[in-house]
Amino acid sequence: MVLFNHNYFMQEALKEAKKAFDANEIPVGAVIVANNKVIARGHNLTQRLNDVTAHAEMQAITAAASYIGGKYLTDCTLYVTLEPCIMCAGALNWSQISKIVYGASDLKKGFTTLNKNILHPKTEIEKDVLKTECEQLLNDFFAKKRK
Repeated sequence: MVLFNHNYFMQEALKEAKKAFDANEIPVGAVIVANNKVIARGHNLTQRLNDVTAHAEMQAITAAASYIGGKYLTDCTLYVTLEPCIMCAGALNWSQISKIVYGASDLKKGFTTLNKNILHPKTEIEKDVLKTECEQLLNDFFAKKRK
């Protein structure tokens, strides 16, 4: 069995973020991995669905729970291009996800800025995976919006 690494799965999350970018959504993408396999994908759909809760992480959590057939995502890893907000971190807590790997930090609305203890106590965190690529996509999106 081929073992993939954090960069590989973050590239998959970036593919989702690019879908959001192309749909004029804030370009955040997420994938959830179990047993070295992507089991769920999501990207921001807040504009399309007119729903402030339709973040990439929320889409991926729902898809992963459906795939697994249960609400707990133990033994799963979330790869997301932007640090989760406090709402998504709360949902990740309830899901009991084992690990969160994110690219760019969100200094305004990220969970580490607002409440570092919101995650499940067993959840591991890794940050700055493909940080430059994740930040660049966000910067390009907002630069385009300002024009």
